[in-house]
Amino acid sequence: MTFSERVVKIALSIPKGRVTTYGNISRAAGGGTMASQSITNILGKAYMAGEKDIPFHRIVYAGGKIWIDESHRKDRMALYKKEGIKIDAKNKIENFRDIVIEFK
Repeated sequence: MTFSERVVKIALSIPKGRVTTYGNISRAAGGGTMASQSITNILGKAYMAGEKDIPFHRIVYAGGKIWIDESHRKDRMALYKKEGIKIDAKNKIENFRDIVIEFK
């Protein structure tokens, strides 16, 4: 299995109501620190190739900051609310340490 295939498999395994970081995915897939910068690109390509179940909203920056822009805000915030993930006014997950997954 390639690094990219492992990244997709790991992303798909993030359960509802939990999050992980780009760095956690990279390390779990066998990559180093710099490889975490490729996670979005890898997942984007997988999505375009037909893997539509990628939970992008569950992949966050270190420290619990979420990626969000105005074109995705309404949908993403609805997903967080549905899963019980609380986001503060600074776009950070309130209970990040309690819900982050560190893959083995």
